[in-house]
Amino acid sequence: MSAEIVFMGVLDFGLMSILLVIAHLLRSRIKVLQNTFMPSSIIAGFLGLIGGWQFLDWLPFSTAANNEDSLPAMVQYPGFLIVIIFATLFMGRRKQQRMSIATLTKSVGDTFFYNLGSLIGMYGLALLFGFFVLARLFPDLHAGFALMLPAGFVGGHGTATVIGDFFANTKTGQWNEALTIGYTFATVGLLAAVFGGMLIINIAARRGWTRVVRSTRDMPMSFKRGFVPEAEQVSMGLETVNPLALDPLTWHIALVLIAFAVAYYVNNLAADILHGNYMIPVFCLSLLAGALIQKLLDLVKLGQYVDRRIMTRIGSSVSDYLIAFGVASIRITVVIEYAFPLLVMILLGIIYCVGLFWFVGRRIFRNFWFERSIFVYGWNTGVVGLAILLLRVVDPKIKTPTLGDFGLAYLFVAIVEIGTISVLPILVAGGNILVPGIVLTVGFLVSIYLSRYLVGWFPQPADALREGEKTVIAVSGE
Repeated sequence: MSAEIVFMGVLDFGLMSILLVIAHLLRSRIKVLQNTFMPSSIIAGFLGLIGGWQFLDWLPFSTAANNEDSLPAMVQYPGFLIVIIFATLFMGRRKQQRMSIATLTKSVGDTFFYNLGSLIGMYGLALLFGFFVLARLFPDLHAGFALMLPAGFVGGHGTATVIGDFFANTKTGQWNEALTIGYTFATVGLLAAVFGGMLIINIAARRGWTRVVRSTRDMPMSFKRGFVPEAEQVSMGLETVNPLALDPLTWHIALVLIAFAVAYYVNNLAADILHGNYMIPVFCLSLLAGALIQKLLDLVKLGQYVDRRIMTRIGSSVSDYLIAFGVASIRITVVIEYAFPLLVMILLGIIYCVGLFWFVGRRIFRNFWFERSIFVYGWNTGVVGLAILLLRVVDPKIKTPTLGDFGLAYLFVAIVEIGTISVLPILVAGGNILVPGIVLTVGFLVSIYLSRYLVGWFPQPADALREGEKTVIAVSGE
């Protein structure tokens, strides 16, 4: 890689940084953006899309080398940004929580089964819909088209990058438009999370379904403006190493980049051994490398010097760039070409998420059904960051156990999610669609049944108080 290519890449990130700052300033001033809680990364992405090569052509993003279509280099950036994000997922010291299986099931069983069911259910439904409906309506569609809906919705731009990159760059995939389709689904999903989530929350507040906040007007202004007043500011992490020896942020970034480098070196070695006939997902290798580095540090008694909050912030900041570049690199001609199947799948995804929220969420959760359900709605349509945003709209000080239960349950859900996005593209590219679709759909039904059997089923009216809610309401001053 020449110095000029590296320089142009850094310059692209500088240009996107300008757009992110402009987007955040716009969000802090424009009421419409504030009231819809539009993430600054999406605004920056749309600024990049409008000002980029497809419309105004004002923004001098660099062109990718050896690119016959003269596409900007930024279309390649999400592919390695997601590898960095996965490197951070299992790095950082976590508090050890020891619980028996019975206690764990009772405390977070409903959260675990609902999250697991919602995840595999969307993948299963999309595959079955693609097999039985899309293939008949649009016979020329690539077999992986339906899979891009859950990749973009429940996975976000990161998973859309992983699966889209597989279809675009492997011998069995051979589908160059996959990334644009994935980014389109992911972007629409984020918009559905923001606009749909706020619509649901406003309805819920009026109907008495919320337990902590009775109106969105009760929210702190920092949620709308995006800037946190000095009195509300909190530390983003700990200085775990002395700056005189090495800056703490350098220490944490270095560990992440080590995992990143190990993933690519191992991937190149595996490609040579397997002669390019099989591709090990680089994001999986990055995840494993990060977990291995943390384990090695734990073994030599240095694990406590890796702060989990800093690792989370690194991953979150990279996600902002990934989303911005993902939105800015959506190819409008491809969206227009696939407009009708895109619309059909988007409607399917929204109907699934809203239907799950209303028909299952309010019955499966033992308490705080709305707070828990709106969190999962945000996760199923966008990313965890937006899920937390929607939760904080109705629970600003995180008084409910929603976030803590999700964090504990997701340790197990993540294993299934990573396995799903690693295996499904390979199966679908090989023409295996029906069986995985049936297995995942049955898994969804089994998850709901197990929650009902092991935790309970709660058919109370949507506005009725449930176990443990009075205490939290009293503490919140409601």
